[in-house]
Amino acid sequence: MSPADGDVFEIRSPQDIVLVRQEVRARAVNAGLGLVDQTKIITAASELARNTLDYGGGGTVTIEMIEAGGRRGVRLTFEDDGPGIADLDQAMKDGYTSGKGLGLGLGGAKRLSNEFFIHSHVGSGTKVTIARWK
Repeated sequence: MSPADGDVFEIRSPQDIVLVRQEVRARAVNAGLGLVDQTKIITAASELARNTLDYGGGGTVTIEMIEAGGRRGVRLTFEDDGPGIADLDQAMKDGYTSGKGLGLGLGGAKRLSNEFFIHSHVGSGTKVTIARWK
């Protein structure tokens, strides 16, 4: 499937984070992910949606059903046009936060995912893509 096959959801308020979690849960169930894998992708999605809202000023998530080599899964791409992340290496370390959080968001999302990609430029936003496979 290509990115054009995904559904795009706005992240502009805390209620949107709840809706993203619900959509991710539905897609994870549809992909046949077990309860543990569902919980992992939902938790990662919640963290990244919160970051998109709090640090990126809002943005979008594209949710895709993916399939390769007989495996199924869910891919999420979070994008914002916020200030970007000046030091990605630092931001990925547990305990680092540029706000009021616990500093587990990016590193935690990476650990909860089978795939994790991040691209950020200061002044032009951040894009994080994660996937969880069955």
